[in-house]
Amino acid sequence: MRIPLPLLTSHPGGRSAMTCRYRCGDACFHEVPNTSANEYAGDVIARALSRRSVLRAGAVVGAAAAVGGGVPGSGGAVSAAAADKGGKHGHPGKHGKHGKPAKGLRFAPVAPNTADKVTVPEGYGQNVVIRWGEPILRGAPAFDPKRQSAKAQAGQFGYNNDFLTLLPLESHDGGRRGGGADQLLVANHEYTNEELMFAGYDPENPTREQVEIAWAAHGLSVVAVAGERRTGALRAVPRHPLNRRITATTPFEVTGPAAGSPLLRTKADPRGRRVLGTLNNCSGGTTPWGTVLSGEENFNQYFANADKVTDPERAATLKRYGVTGGASQRRWERFDDRFDLTKEPNEVHRFGWVIEVDPYDPDSAPRKHTALGRFKHEAAQPRLTPDGHAVVYMGDDERFDYFYKFVSKRTVRRGKSAEDRRHNMALLDEGTLYVAKLTGDSPAGQIDGAGTLPEDGEFDGTGRWIPLASGDRSFVEGMTAEEVYIFTRLAADRAGATKMDRPEDIEPSPRTGRVYVALTNNTDRGKAGKAGPDEANPRKANKHGQVLEFAERGDDPRSLRFSWRLFLVCGDPEDPGTYFGGFPKDQVSPISCPDNVTFDPYGNLWLSTDGNQLGSHDGLFGVAVAGPRRGEVRQFLTVPTGAETCGPLVQDRRVLVSVQHPGEVDGASVEKPASAWPDGPGTYVRPSVVAVWPKDGSGVGR
Repeated sequence: MRIPLPLLTSHPGGRSAMTCRYRCGDACFHEVPNTSANEYAGDVIARALSRRSVLRAGAVVGAAAAVGGGVPGSGGAVSAAAADKGGKHGHPGKHGKHGKPAKGLRFAPVAPNTADKVTVPEGYGQNVVIRWGEPILRGAPAFDPKRQSAKAQAGQFGYNNDFLTLLPLESHDGGRRGGGADQLLVANHEYTNEELMFAGYDPENPTREQVEIAWAAHGLSVVAVAGERRTGALRAVPRHPLNRRITATTPFEVTGPAAGSPLLRTKADPRGRRVLGTLNNCSGGTTPWGTVLSGEENFNQYFANADKVTDPERAATLKRYGVTGGASQRRWERFDDRFDLTKEPNEVHRFGWVIEVDPYDPDSAPRKHTALGRFKHEAAQPRLTPDGHAVVYMGDDERFDYFYKFVSKRTVRRGKSAEDRRHNMALLDEGTLYVAKLTGDSPAGQIDGAGTLPEDGEFDGTGRWIPLASGDRSFVEGMTAEEVYIFTRLAADRAGATKMDRPEDIEPSPRTGRVYVALTNNTDRGKAGKAGPDEANPRKANKHGQVLEFAERGDDPRSLRFSWRLFLVCGDPEDPGTYFGGFPKDQVSPISCPDNVTFDPYGNLWLSTDGNQLGSHDGLFGVAVAGPRRGEVRQFLTVPTGAETCGPLVQDRRVLVSVQHPGEVDGASVEKPASAWPDGPGTYVRPSVVAVWPKDGSGVGR
């Protein structure tokens, strides 16, 4: 029986205008930055780069030649004929007869709803692990929103937590367990919403104290946690020696091939190797060597006065990254010149990277890895090849932008010495950066823009990885390697990458090696002057998104070829333009706008949503990727009014989610809250981390 959709309410789902304003600077209301098919973004930017002389050095090799001759870390070239012959390689087989739900997904699905709470399956309990403002460092005061200060916030859990990971405390901590703690929770903090943080906030005239509190509320938190023996509940352990806050003013080391570039130098950092802070951290990943990666996403919104940039070539490169307009939303440029493009033109180039943090060393400087390219990083999830190379998949969360991979030059060391750790933390500084180009295997006439399956019954095809740069060698004609890393979007435009529908989180299955890409939505697909539907992005005005599954040729993550198929085409199951891995559509939970992805211990894919367009609050969903129930989507939870489900982490005995921006509804404020979560009426709405577990002590979904 199909799970019914709720009636539309005053809060029908989808992002509010307030969320669009504070989270991404109204990105969807601005012109799409990728206009690479027209003269302005193609020829004008080409002229801008060709006239740039400060970085002109080294020979440039065309991408086609690079593929033909092999690239360091590529595992060799594969001919187009060979790739076509193996077009279906790695695809899982069709499902057989339906049995009971896949192990790990055996729970009563939560019905779509608009309740102002975290709704979980029958038989499951939950607790708030940690809230915005809870003290985690020694000396930090208890949360008091009426007496908040930047100093207090710098010692408290940050705002709008997104990515989550749990690490074993005993791995590298030297025995510093303390307070009964047994794990380290690492969370990043994407953005602040000052209207819900400060009573009487005036967006046109923020105070210095409010701005500095916001700086301190960005970044990441490292917090020791302790699990309850009888349940899957977690509690934070404040003032643990490994607890740490990283903020918008924490010093970062710039590493990799673009470190020291003239394009990264500022008055405060004339060497281009030390950046203050990290901004708009979205999702992330956990490395095999025990560190945490996080992606800087919508950094463009923090920089002001792009409309005063008079050089047309520079204005064009800024526009390609969505840096436009005059004053910024938060007015930070009034309090720090680095956010004013007319005063510090290169500061914007110092954001948009993948960062790496060592959670076991609270005194270490986090890094910004230039070898992984600069764009709106949603996440970065590494895997290892059989011989130990690190491979990182990354999505650029923008309409019509691309997804990428990086292959390290060196291999991981398995030891636990300090020297081994230093070696492994430098793995992402040398290697080859690629962008994806996809080709469908059905005639264009069979892709009707409505989601109708082509005659072969699937949206599928082949793909290849186009090399962009490796070390100081560029494979993009007319661009140096440093330009490729700093202006990666422009390099990918030139390379002819496939324009996707907002590629967000990308993760490989730890069981099968197949890689899953969350493509959240793209309502501009098929509009006049915009790219039309193709087999990988088959719907016009795509408001519900899809999930792409691909397998590297020969199951080798270093391969230059892959085969792909759409695993899910999301939306209302009653819509004929939806698809659920071939599973009967009357037996699935409705899902819209997939965002973050993760896997449970049984190999099932879990998806959190952002901006559900089906009338329900956002939620977390599990779906089997193999076996007779392949494609069966089952909803595990929903989040409160105005909130987004982020950072899912699914373990054997518990599920963790970030409840991000609760109460973020148009017209809401501290004085007029739209949600009473998590602490009830009369309290501040607070983004928080929530743990969910089966009350009977069994495993999740068993």
